[in-house]
Amino acid sequence: MSLPKFIVGMIFALAIVVGWSYFDGASLGIIIMRAVICAVVIQVGYFLLVYAMIARSEPVPANKSREADRGIKVAEGEKLSARRGSLR
Repeated sequence: MSLPKFIVGMIFALAIVVGWSYFDGASLGIIIMRAVICAVVIQVGYFLLVYAMIARSEPVPANKSREADRGIKVAEGEKLSARRGSLR
């Protein structure tokens, strides 16, 4: 999952928790506490998910990654440059 999707999903989840707490009649302190706990649980879950994805991936030897970097295909007429825009 990409970071922007994660952030949007987290905001929606926190909004649901805050709305549920508000309509449940909870005080402002309880609403904030529930939102913080929800945010921490989501962050820990995301971290564990990314960690599991990294742990399951097989290591790539350095020579294979170098070969892959050298074999990048460039469209005809495209220039490779570190500049983001033109200087005029």
